Amino acid sequence: MNAAVAIDRASVGWLGLLIGAVAALPWYAVGAFGESALVLGFADRPWLLPVVGLALALAGLAARTRDWRRHPALLPLVTAAQAIFLLQAFAIGLNGPALPLVGQIFPTAQAGQTGMGAGAFLAGVALLGLLSDGLAARGFCRGERFASACVIVIVALLALFVFFPILKLGAAAFTDENGALAFGPCIERVTVRNLWGLACFTSRLSCGVVINTIQLGLLSATLATALGLALALLVARTDFRFKRVLRALSILPIITPPFVVGVAIIVLFGRSGVLTQLGAELFDVRPGRWVYGLPGILMAQVLAFTPVTFLVLLGTLEAINPTLEEASKTLGARPLRTFSTVTWPLLRPGIAATFLLAFIESLADFGNPIVLGGGYDVLSTRIFFAVVGARYDLGNAATLAMILLALTLIAFRAQTRWLGRANYVTVTGKSDAGLVAPVPPMLKLVAVAVVLPFAAFVVAVYASVLLGGFVTDIGRLDMTPTFDHIRTAFSFELEAEGLRLYGSARDSMMTTLWVSALSAPLTMAIGILTAWLVARQDFAGRRAFEFGTMLSFAIPGTVVGISCVAAFNVPPVDMTGTMIILVISVVFRNMPVGMRAGIAALAQIDRSMEEASQTMGAGGAQTLGRVVLPPIRPAIFTALVYSFVTAMTAVSAVIFLVSARHNMATAHIMGRVENGEYALAIAYSAVLMIVMAICVALIQLVVGKRQLGRRTALTAAAQPAE
Repeated sequence: MNAAVAIDRASVGWLGLLIGAVAALPWYAVGAFGESALVLGFADRPWLLPVVGLALALAGLAARTRDWRRHPALLPLVTAAQAIFLLQAFAIGLNGPALPLVGQIFPTAQAGQTGMGAGAFLAGVALLGLLSDGLAARGFCRGERFASACVIVIVALLALFVFFPILKLGAAAFTDENGALAFGPCIERVTVRNLWGLACFTSRLSCGVVINTIQLGLLSATLATALGLALALLVARTDFRFKRVLRALSILPIITPPFVVGVAIIVLFGRSGVLTQLGAELFDVRPGRWVYGLPGILMAQVLAFTPVTFLVLLGTLEAINPTLEEASKTLGARPLRTFSTVTWPLLRPGIAATFLLAFIESLADFGNPIVLGGGYDVLSTRIFFAVVGARYDLGNAATLAMILLALTLIAFRAQTRWLGRANYVTVTGKSDAGLVAPVPPMLKLVAVAVVLPFAAFVVAVYASVLLGGFVTDIGRLDMTPTFDHIRTAFSFELEAEGLRLYGSARDSMMTTLWVSALSAPLTMAIGILTAWLVARQDFAGRRAFEFGTMLSFAIPGTVVGISCVAAFNVPPVDMTGTMIILVISVVFRNMPVGMRAGIAALAQIDRSMEEASQTMGAGGAQTLGRVVLPPIRPAIFTALVYSFVTAMTAVSAVIFLVSARHNMATAHIMGRVENGEYALAIAYSAVLMIVMAICVALIQLVVGKRQLGRRTALTAAAQPAE
């Protein structure tokens, strides 16, 4: 009886929110408090009255019916209200109706309407809540209200902030120069020779842009996954002395703006680079331009993507039940055989997830190719220059974006076929206090041989970055020590009111910290919730739901930024130039990382633990918080860290969304790079890296480490024999 009362109260709460939104709150963003949909509908906005009428109809249904969540009229009424809500929002724009028929029916619509306000926003939220309640009452998500609400809300967010902008931009692929619908130009753009050429495999000529992108993505994903696995094995399964150093070095690349890494690589390996000049003196080697092109981009991408693969694979390794490996050892298997037959198969979900993430991130990368590309064209830079070049060609950019989506779909399909329907559960709720199997000696030697050169390369790159901020001009090898660059960017004074910041970088740093602090927990929450829904819930359209969450990660940041401007620069959702649009672009760009990390961790946790919790009467939210989240803390840490530092270092999307009031650190740094102020850009980047390192340490302190009560070799040796 108590459960029924709680359900009714929750549903009535959604209905009360809907009535209050349409009757009392301002419907438009520029409206006064009393200008609700009810008031405006009877004044000069009659197209708002159907929404008010359907809200009153839902209230009447609730008043007449005891168990109105299961009434057959609930879902049709809610669906009709949502359809009319969207129709009135999109049919009339800022300058008038989108269709002539609307203007004929509603003459006052010629004056147009502004973006949605608090009333319209909360009415949309209330309709989503009522829809999720009604679907749960009909058995959606096995009747679990919390899971049903999560699915509906995430789908709505994806539809508004991912699909709508991309569809609006994608429509440009099928239009001609005059904006009319035409398929001929799209076919011509797709079939041009410079997209699909294979000349690089048979001659010294370059390949097409698509082939270059695929080649770079495969190489980058393979090397980054291999390096991440070697790092994870050394940290989690060996007695390697410098584990903490490896952890610190693995985090450094992820907390640096990508074009700054490119500048550092040029400083080291360019024609006048430090190492190039040293090699010329010692070995009499003529300096070349080899760093510009595939080798340079590949170096920078592997450096940037290895930390992500390391964090995901480390969480996967820590989630493996050691009793399985201990059982293999007890049965007489050698360490290498135990690794190949027990550990390696259980790593497949994490390896597949990291390879897919690295491949997609390589496709979408913009910062490294723009600095180190030279004549090596990839899709992301081609899209960028199609839009911001001398000729504004939105149709060509949209066509290239569709090709990029196709590549992502193929990668996603290949991953699912490789994993198949195998079961990777190792955490079952039973005792798993076995000893963690160490890495076989031969494999440890291979890992050390791979990781040490990578670590040396990272140290060289970041030494040049940190050093460059405190010398006169590292680009011209003027190593005179100075603090002028730091003072220019971050000067401050201690006044009676407290610390007061000055300098050219002050505003952009504060905006960046706010955007990152707001987006990181949102990204983590949506990503982990999505992983739980995909891995644990069974509902119609689950596969399409999973792929939809990966869509935002597949689109280049340049296209994400342009599509957001196109979609949210005009009503009904007008957010361009605000901090909200910066947070939204970062959240839905990085959400798939938390989702894939969560799926990889949940693949090893038995459902019986959650079933036992539900059998004891816990709801979906309680089970998620008390049973599911504690064992997957590494995935939570991965999502938080990646989303935070990616927000701090985002370039390609935010470069189109920043404004004079809300500028980001990376946009400010990129402006310094374009002006040739490399020392100032590197100095700002060094400060940014220090700030991010402190924030990552604080995140790890807050999230903590998962404790599963497992023994180590030391604790086992300390236990007295029975």
